[in-house]
Amino acid sequence: MTAQELIQVLLFFGVLICMTPLLGNYMYKVFSGEKHFMSYVLGWLEKLTYKFSGIQADEESNWKSYTFGLLLFNFIGFVFLFLMQRIQSFLPLNPAHLPNVSWQLSFNTAISFMTNTNWQSYAGETTLSYFVQMTGLAVQNFVSAASGIAVLLALVRGLSRKTTEKIGNFWTDLTRTTVYILLPLSVLFAIVLVGQGVVQNFKPYESIHTLSGAQQIIPMGPAASQIAIKQLGTNGGGFFNANSAHPFENPTPFSNFLEMLFLLLIPAALTYTYGKMVGSIRQGWTIFSVMLILLIAGLCISLYAEYSANPVFGHLRLMEGKETRFGIVNSVLWSTSTTAASNGSVNAMQDSLTPIAGMIAMINLMLGEIIFGGVGSGLYGMVVFIIITVFIAGLMVGRTPEYLGKKIEAFEVQMAIIAILLPNVVIQLFSAWASVSSFGLSGLNNAGPHGLSEILYAYSSAAGNNGSAFAGLNANTVFYNLTLGFGMLIGRFGVIIPVMAIAGSMGTKKTTPMSAGTFRTDNGLFIGLLIAVILIIGGLTHFPAISLGPLVEHLLMNAGMTF
Repeated sequence: MTAQELIQVLLFFGVLICMTPLLGNYMYKVFSGEKHFMSYVLGWLEKLTYKFSGIQADEESNWKSYTFGLLLFNFIGFVFLFLMQRIQSFLPLNPAHLPNVSWQLSFNTAISFMTNTNWQSYAGETTLSYFVQMTGLAVQNFVSAASGIAVLLALVRGLSRKTTEKIGNFWTDLTRTTVYILLPLSVLFAIVLVGQGVVQNFKPYESIHTLSGAQQIIPMGPAASQIAIKQLGTNGGGFFNANSAHPFENPTPFSNFLEMLFLLLIPAALTYTYGKMVGSIRQGWTIFSVMLILLIAGLCISLYAEYSANPVFGHLRLMEGKETRFGIVNSVLWSTSTTAASNGSVNAMQDSLTPIAGMIAMINLMLGEIIFGGVGSGLYGMVVFIIITVFIAGLMVGRTPEYLGKKIEAFEVQMAIIAILLPNVVIQLFSAWASVSSFGLSGLNNAGPHGLSEILYAYSSAAGNNGSAFAGLNANTVFYNLTLGFGMLIGRFGVIIPVMAIAGSMGTKKTTPMSAGTFRTDNGLFIGLLIAVILIIGGLTHFPAISLGPLVEHLLMNAGMTF
């Protein structure tokens, strides 16, 4: 690792830390209904949306009504995207004359983008038209991200308000998030990407002759606008099959830096917003610190693994599967960040990571996508672990557990356990099924422990709503399209519904003033305890499977064996 690469890594985290309070404070104003500079620019669009849809912006609801509105909105989005793919050949903006998408792939893709996963069992440039990518996928990139933030806002209100059943208005939260945060940031980012050379047009695919005389088809399309929101909304996926390793998606080192930064930007900034909304910025920085420590720890282990010599590759640095324009550090920084942030985009082949680096990416998924995680979803997932942590701390000191002055009781702990267990059930149960069935094994391109890692990673990605893959697995089969689709549903809404129940329960409780006996949740001791709980729960749940996959592969690789 050169000094220049080290400086880039330090610059990356330095910019992320500096941007967190700036964007976080702006989002606090948006969500609190305060005036901000974008009110004068896009206020008309917010009002027009309310008028057109009949929304009463100031009318709040309880957690059940809020959850019903969210589920209904997401179901409608799923239906529209499914049908759009099924009639793709009859729709406009299809210069490549791509056929209709099969029912099972349409099912998988519709669930994928509705749940903010963006798992892709297909190659974008050979499967979906410009129209479907723009009006189907891109729209879901906005509203699925906004839905995650809306759930977080409902939870924050439940934690910060006193003795009330009202936790906000889903439609207002959805509108403000989209209009004032995702839309302007995406427009700005897309313009910058176009300036860097990312394609943004409606041209038919270009046919050219290479220097060797062969004919090659060069895909075109409105890529920049979708890459912007896929990174900002932690959606992931890609306009092209090679994702951000494709020069039309990621043409320069500067675009590479920005795309990595923007996939973490909103999840990081939301920690500051959270602190302001609950009345304690220290609480926000505490959560940010936990996330940053886990991210940097994973990055250091991955870099060590990628730079370590091994006999299989002649004691050389492993460049197989890496993007040669960006090198090992940028590839590993991206792989660590994208799996920590529930983004799923890649600029190198995840399947080509060393076993240990691949294991770190997998662990990021298996921990529940809480190391920054998806926009909104990462933070409310972290709050679930906080509830478990304060419950354990209460048992240790013999006091009723409290968080933000509110007592944590049996109901909240039960809901938190459900939210943690359901995604893990998807990973373990579906991976086991795929590992012993002919349907699951038929999609493998690698045998042995690496093949198991491919299966584990796929279902971890689905359950964590990440979307990245060890691409050695052929997932475009009926078995994988259906099981991964259901895995994404459980991973998304199996967490959202318990979180909303916690929000409703906490909102009705009284706030108890802090005393000398209160267990603080905004200091270094709590940071260490929270990290320990996260790692212990993840370790106890997944260590046996990880041992049979990447750990065994690492030992065998050092003995000179590959798969």
